[in-house]
Amino acid sequence: MRTGIFFCQTEDDRNLNIDAIAKYSANLPDVEVVQVFGPGQRPEITIICDLVHSNNLDRIVIAGEMPGYFKPVFTRAMAICKGNTDEVRIASFQEHGAKGENAIDRAKAVVACASMGVPFPLVAISGGNPVNHSTLILGGGIAGIQSALEIANAGKAVYLVEQSGTIGGHMAMFDKTFPTLDCAACILTPKMVSIGQHEMIHLFTRSKIESVSGIPGAYHVKVRQRARFVDVKSCVACNQCTEVCPVKVKSEFDAGISLRKAIYIPFPQAVPNAYLVDETKCSYLLSKGEKCGVCMKKCPKECINLNETDHIIDLEVGNIILATGYDLLDVSGIDQYGYGKFPNVLTSIEFERLTNASGTTGGKIVTKTRQINKKTGEEEWIFSPDGLAPKSVAIIHCVGSRNKKYNSYCSRVCCMYSLKFAHLIKEKIPDVNVYEFYIDMRAFGKGYEEFADRIREEGTYVIRGHSALVAMHNGHMIVRGEDIINDRLTEFEVELVVLAVGLIPSHDTKELSKMLDISVDADGWFSELNYNGSPTDTEKGGIYVAGMCQGPKDIPDTVAQGSAVAAGVLGSITSKKGIGHLSSIPLSEIEKRAKTIHTI
Repeated sequence: MRTGIFFCQTEDDRNLNIDAIAKYSANLPDVEVVQVFGPGQRPEITIICDLVHSNNLDRIVIAGEMPGYFKPVFTRAMAICKGNTDEVRIASFQEHGAKGENAIDRAKAVVACASMGVPFPLVAISGGNPVNHSTLILGGGIAGIQSALEIANAGKAVYLVEQSGTIGGHMAMFDKTFPTLDCAACILTPKMVSIGQHEMIHLFTRSKIESVSGIPGAYHVKVRQRARFVDVKSCVACNQCTEVCPVKVKSEFDAGISLRKAIYIPFPQAVPNAYLVDETKCSYLLSKGEKCGVCMKKCPKECINLNETDHIIDLEVGNIILATGYDLLDVSGIDQYGYGKFPNVLTSIEFERLTNASGTTGGKIVTKTRQINKKTGEEEWIFSPDGLAPKSVAIIHCVGSRNKKYNSYCSRVCCMYSLKFAHLIKEKIPDVNVYEFYIDMRAFGKGYEEFADRIREEGTYVIRGHSALVAMHNGHMIVRGEDIINDRLTEFEVELVVLAVGLIPSHDTKELSKMLDISVDADGWFSELNYNGSPTDTEKGGIYVAGMCQGPKDIPDTVAQGSAVAAGVLGSITSKKGIGHLSSIPLSEIEKRAKTIHTI
């Protein structure tokens, strides 16, 4: 078929050498014309029609980062020219992973397949290897937990590696889940207990991988397990050690709104349910044994060893699942909201812990109380169960999301958890005024739109528009913003502000991407092989992504993806054939396969 190849670029395209790919394309069989449209240059129907007529084209290939954006123009032109609109083909570099070191060759291969009318995934299939039946999972949040249980319940060994002292991830910090308002802990903790008790799951907390070598189906992994300084098997969590510990620091699990000791258990339902020592805060470890050590003397089980060292563990696995989750954007640098300046401006995760029944106030929603620190004499603001309930609360959406200064993407879950917050506030403080500032309400899931309607019916003031500023005026906190529905500026006096903070990739994503040679997208999340067709696979055979590490998503989608990954792993094990690295297939081999299928 006489073929024309058109390269169409958007302003956001990566810096692929389009001229080199176009030069290669011109030499492909049956290619009559190659045209390059520069970034932002929209193809005109008249020009396309002239090229189709003058070259008597039977097939059009639109190539580029997101060529589907331009397809309607070419389809219309093909129809005007009385051609077959089914022969308007897409060669998407983004969809088929033209990035990294082999970006140019991958882009050439994608164009070659499209020009021959052969789907790229049909020929880009790498060879297989024998598969070790053990699986390594990095990350003990809900995605990692779901994958681990699915694989282990099928009778296959799982090594679950978690950096913190307990599994559970961010979900363990939540109070309720939207839109059903189910108890997050009631869903999560039974799964956590199953992980701790499962004979096929080997759990390594306070651990991270140091190196990975080998091939798909036979990976050798070195894991460093940091010293816990407490024997997990002997510890009965009697709490005597933490009672005598003199060091108090901010609790990570409570997002810094409460204090914990240097020897602590992350939260009451932690798995493993044993104490650990924070080596960065412990007086004994910082002074190299010259100070304190009282916890060792007090422990009735003698299970504390402050001289313990790290362990290196060698693992042989066939598949690796990345479930490393996410972090929250640091909003202290966004001055307009007053976070860190005004005591009653909270991030979403801080409010999550405040409203949680296991939190520092027992679930009471209160404003901070001012007190004088007896040791330092300095003024400080704390949450106390005896604090005053706020009479008015503002919830601000899209803090650090959908903003080119920070993150241009939508974090997906912020609208819904903000609506959840509004419900919880109205439920616990019936007479409170709640003002919810949003840009666009993205209630995309099952039952989500109905939940948004319910919040409005409960009396929350839902205001569409940017909140411009949080300020103090005459000792009162003021939120100024816009109401674009009523075409006016707004100003409300509030006592508590909750910032719906955007999500970002976890801090170790870049390090892992280099170690595993897994690419990340423009926003820093791990890249999947194909967003539509292979959303849990990666370019590297035997390495999968699950949950938030691949991009923002809610809990149901995360659980579903965790199960999908487990199915892929079990499929490779039962077939006894692990798929190799896609990037290892040379361009010449893809061309050869495409020509063979094209001939058939």
